Amino acid sequence: MELKSKKVTVQKSANTLCEYLCDVVNFEQLMPENISKFEVIREDAFVFALKGMPEIALEVKEVFKPNKVVLGAIGDKIPFRLESRITELSDSSSEVELIFSGDFNPMMSMMIKGPITKFLETLATNMEKL
Repeated sequence: MELKSKKVTVQKSANTLCEYLCDVVNFEQLMPENISKFEVIREDAFVFALKGMPEIALEVKEVFKPNKVVLGAIGDKIPFRLESRITELSDSSSEVELIFSGDFNPMMSMMIKGPITKFLETLATNMEKL
């Protein structure tokens, strides 16, 4: 299953945005309003929960400066990736698209498609405000 956010323009250079996304502390600013937990557990990992949803632990898996930051689930229970693809537009702006990908059975895919799509759109919209 693969879901993509809209592409948004961020008033930061690609390098600055990439650095921002590599620092997991910054994800708290990007989270939806209905977040019930956000905790940095390591320099490269955090746990968050949205109201009514289980906790999700993410860690930085790969960084290809300045164009891509890949976060992935910690553990194999629900394997997925959240990739930020960054394109430089100018010295002071860049475009970012979020791609969520995971290997889920059809029933699970149906259940999570709506909430994950909304989550991606919220992250993208909040990035646009940076």
